[in-house]
Amino acid sequence: MENSTPGHPNVHQALEHLPLETERLRLRELTLADAPFALELVNDPSWIRFIGDRGIHTLDDARRYLREGPMASYAQFGLGLFLTELPESGIPIGLCGLLRRPTLDAPDIGFAFLPRFWGKGYAYEAAKAVIDWSEETHAFPLVLAITLEENRSSIRLLEKLGLRFEKPVRQPGDEEELRLYARRWPDRIEK
Repeated sequence: MENSTPGHPNVHQALEHLPLETERLRLRELTLADAPFALELVNDPSWIRFIGDRGIHTLDDARRYLREGPMASYAQFGLGLFLTELPESGIPIGLCGLLRRPTLDAPDIGFAFLPRFWGKGYAYEAAKAVIDWSEETHAFPLVLAITLEENRSSIRLLEKLGLRFEKPVRQPGDEEELRLYARRWPDRIEK
């Protein structure tokens, strides 16, 4: 299988820049060993409320989610959700990364953290690292985000990251309308 996206012939080059390190965090590719954490995160009430119930209720379900979701995205696009952890302890605290959705014109940033790690600036720090990584390795002229209107904390974070509201959108199969945000680099030419 050819591992390329238009304008980005070697997507695995970007993954060579991992793990991403910030002052307090490390972001790395997910592995099947991360299934217990994934199971906990996707069943947290905040995940279910703002992202949705993915029907992941066992470790086998979590491994399948990792294989068919993030790990498949790494192989196909050279990007995806990354495990965000505290480097000194290796404790996983959330997911953050870029996704390629067939319904969106550009990659979109996604993030989710366990509630006990909210309010500490970790989501901003991780998301900023992902946007900087995207800018350096992919040179996308545009990064998108989608969220529910009621998810005010995510909206504040997106705005702090420089994304601006564009329009309401509806994803296939979703009952609720979402808000589409975008960050553009006008000096970039789509490759």
